[in-house]
Amino acid sequence: MIKILFNSILETTFMVSISIFLAFLIGSPLAILLFISRRDGLKPNFALFRFLDILINILRSVPFVILMIVLMPLSSLIFGESIGTTGSLVPLTFASFPFIARLLEASFLKVEKGIIEAAESMGSKISEIIFKVLIPESLPNIVNDITITIINLIGYSAMAGSLGGGGLGNMAIRFGLYNFKADYLFSAVVTIIILVQLIQYGGTKLSKKLNKI
Repeated sequence: MIKILFNSILETTFMVSISIFLAFLIGSPLAILLFISRRDGLKPNFALFRFLDILINILRSVPFVILMIVLMPLSSLIFGESIGTTGSLVPLTFASFPFIARLLEASFLKVEKGIIEAAESMGSKISEIIFKVLIPESLPNIVNDITITIINLIGYSAMAGSLGGGGLGNMAIRFGLYNFKADYLFSAVVTIIILVQLIQYGGTKLSKKLNKI
């Protein structure tokens, strides 16, 4: 059981790590575009804002299990497998990038308008305001956003396991449920709880540290 548990932890770590990286890579530019294109943004563009706003809302409203089934052909096209540890990366990324985009947008909106207006009055370009004012001022909240998304991804990866996605969810379903091995089920659940607690603790600690800088 120890070997299976260890491999399941590695699979979950792999799925969550790659997915959060890709989600942040896609979600952060979307959040910035949402922030600058809104009516009172740095460069208002109602059409762009409305399009992105609706797109993100649609993607966020699709249940993960359905999203995973719908994206199986795309997973197969990209990775050569529709399920499994690698195949699950596509639905995990699609499920998380709209979520983190919305969280990041909310974090950017928390930055005091006076700071941004001061940067504008000094003749700063939009790119300078984003990278030298907006992101640094939002950093503690961004860390919290990433922490929340990682925890969500652990839950999503467990759901992916029910469809053969690998990881701790697969261990719980395959060995714990189907083979009636309560110790496997218990071990998977406890490990997921421990992982979530460690990530939450680390994220909160880092956020508080950045807040003091």
